[in-house]
Amino acid sequence: MYVLYIICIGGEQVLNTKNILIATGSEPSTLPTVPVDEQTIVTSTGALSLTEIPKKLVVIGAGVIGLELGSVYQRLGSEVTVVEFLDRVTPGIDSEVSKEFQKVLTKQGFKFKLSTKVDAAVPGPDGVALTVSPAAGGDAEQLEADVVLVATGRRPFTQGLGLEDIGVEMDGLMVKTDKHLSTNIPGVYAIGDVIAGPMLAHKAEEEGIAVVEYLKTGVGHVNYDAIPGVVYTHPEIATVGKNEDDCKAEGIKYKIGKFPFMANSRARTNDDADGFVKVVTDAETDRMLGMHIIGPNAGELIGEAVLGVEYGASSEDIARTCHAHPTLSEAVKEACLGAFSKPIHF
Repeated sequence: MYVLYIICIGGEQVLNTKNILIATGSEPSTLPTVPVDEQTIVTSTGALSLTEIPKKLVVIGAGVIGLELGSVYQRLGSEVTVVEFLDRVTPGIDSEVSKEFQKVLTKQGFKFKLSTKVDAAVPGPDGVALTVSPAAGGDAEQLEADVVLVATGRRPFTQGLGLEDIGVEMDGLMVKTDKHLSTNIPGVYAIGDVIAGPMLAHKAEEEGIAVVEYLKTGVGHVNYDAIPGVVYTHPEIATVGKNEDDCKAEGIKYKIGKFPFMANSRARTNDDADGFVKVVTDAETDRMLGMHIIGPNAGELIGEAVLGVEYGASSEDIARTCHAHPTLSEAVKEACLGAFSKPIHF
């Protein structure tokens, strides 16, 4: 039996419990050279509370959060410059999708400074002065911004919880768990952003259900190969499973099927045809290893691929399934046709 001391409005509350589930989420990561004040130098929290649309917005970090919020302010009229230490946007996403994404965002008006580090950020009465330089070394330059958004990732929120007092094993700020999402302390479990894996709300939801099922029945499971990820920009990006880069790194023999939205009648009719659907399959069995979409409604379209990965479908299974015409989902069918044979309308 555990005793929890909870600080709440009006005092302290004591709870006696058999099991504890740690699900405290995450908080924005920051940079020592960029002092956040949530006024002119903001994290994702402060970016949601700006009282004016900045004329010039500099985003530090070309990951999901930075590009999502940058896209919001770009559509509202901000001139957006993205500074990224790595040589590509959205690291971890299929590199071909990432290149297409940067191309589309550039067409929309984004400016990118890749392979660039931020040396200093000094707020002043007229905004923020940033000093940046090549990541590999070189001459520095100055950037001026009304607002700077620090979007360099998130970190588990685990400090101050008293986990060290009961001996919970940690990996830095991350809680270590086994396949049942249990810590090394019996009766203490952890899910979501505080443990390994992508920091996604729906991933945490699946883990929470798995823990409760395990406590009730002794069986609980999450298939981490079938967790979708979505970038909520325009166009959207949606992914599930292995990408082409993963297969190359792991030495997996694979095949690719790809279909552009420019050849999809619904996308053309809607005048929203940037991007493509890309499916990755096992070269010998045709089992679908992953799907990666950049284009309209990608976050909705990925559901079919998640189901395919979950049930071990082949690309032929999806390609031979009737898809309504005219719909965006036909691009998924055509990409799968391309993996084991060839598309019909390309």
